[in-house]
Amino acid sequence: MFRLGRSDWTPRVPLLDGICALLLIYAQWRAASEPAFSLGPGLIAHERGRSLAAGALPLDAVFFLFVLGVAVLTLTTKRPLVDILPAAGISSSGFMLVAFPLSFAIRLHGLGAQGPALLLFAMVIIWVSDTAAYFVGRAAGKHPMAPQLSPKKTWEGAVAGFVGSLAAALVFMPWVNVPLVHLLGMAALGNVAGQMGDLLESGYKRSAGIKDSGSLLPGHGGVLDRIDALILAIPVVWYYWIMIYRPQS
Repeated sequence: MFRLGRSDWTPRVPLLDGICALLLIYAQWRAASEPAFSLGPGLIAHERGRSLAAGALPLDAVFFLFVLGVAVLTLTTKRPLVDILPAAGISSSGFMLVAFPLSFAIRLHGLGAQGPALLLFAMVIIWVSDTAAYFVGRAAGKHPMAPQLSPKKTWEGAVAGFVGSLAAALVFMPWVNVPLVHLLGMAALGNVAGQMGDLLESGYKRSAGIKDSGSLLPGHGGVLDRIDALILAIPVVWYYWIMIYRPQS
């Protein structure tokens, strides 16, 4: 998939955005009232991704359209007034905490010739981190990291995941043409952001009183569980590239 051109590849990320946003909304629906605007984040994610890829719609216009849609649906809903604000907030959380951050995958993929490799880099360092953290935490984890959010996550596992991300970054040296210090810097910050994203999604599941965010991937906790760390890691890698590394071309 990473060899495809931008015009072929970019619609797939907004679609995944929408799926994950709806999963997050469903989790909140289980805990509170049904969102009145459940399709909003998915549709906005899809259209926003296509527009950003084509450079046709500025970011402020996207947010305005989203707010306008919420306002229209609020005025036309037949729900009790007491449910309107919580429902709008739940739907907005799917957009702000899932669809919007994951849309940075399109931006990262579009960073010139190295864009596809950078996106794969961000995904691999997170998945290696998850694997290392799981096995080390299970075998030697003794100090809980955030028991109120995820009782099984430990500091030992977090450190193993961090080291795993750095090791994975070294493998990308032939494909990501940047100085080693920046390669490791992207991996380090991406890992920290990824672990924060993992805890964020765990907090949402716990607040909704559910164990998994879906059954599409049996034994893996759901779709959102497989990419929760990417929600923050991908934007961090993108911002590192354009603001810290700042390539000349």
